[in-house]
Amino acid sequence: MYIPAHFAAPDQESLYAAVERYSFATLVSLRPSGGITASHLPLLLERPRTDGIQSLPAALVGHMARANPQWRDAAGQEVLAIFSGPHAYISPTWYESKQVVPTWNYVAVHACGQLELVEDATAAEAILRRTVALYEAGQPRPWTLDEPAEFVERLTAQIVAFRIPIARIEGKWKLNQNHPADRRAKVIAALEQQGDENSREIARLMQSS
Repeated sequence: MYIPAHFAAPDQESLYAAVERYSFATLVSLRPSGGITASHLPLLLERPRTDGIQSLPAALVGHMARANPQWRDAAGQEVLAIFSGPHAYISPTWYESKQVVPTWNYVAVHACGQLELVEDATAAEAILRRTVALYEAGQPRPWTLDEPAEFVERLTAQIVAFRIPIARIEGKWKLNQNHPADRRAKVIAALEQQGDENSREIARLMQSS
């Protein structure tokens, strides 16, 4: 990803936080016959940790339908996970200045690593349960995978779980950092007047950057 220095992610914690917040990702890999393929799916972040013996790098875990051929092609190869955060169009009229042009403000994170299949059924089921628990947490009556064993086994057989140790992660926070403070203030004010959530979130990020 092209990242001018003034648009680089603030720090490592910001990268991890963005992956956790904007976790519905695009997973990109190469086809053996040529070309590329992509799937859209949630990915969970495992932060760097120590298991008591060795230090383990950050990793992404997830699953896809067994019927999806991407897992076969991607197993063992380096893949790219793209996490797209909020984004908003920026009108040059908001700057109230001459010789300015339209642009787009956004947050994006790219993470690369070698995709490893999770062959163990118990480990694959654990990834399913973690995914359900995370996304159901905000529901009034969270659904759980407390279903009959036969149902859970059948469900697990229909998916392929995987893990991607992160070899490289980078992010772009394009938030008008290349403009003077007065112009940024005008853009923030204009974004706050927009009716969509993306614009308001970009305004919030601009205020804190």
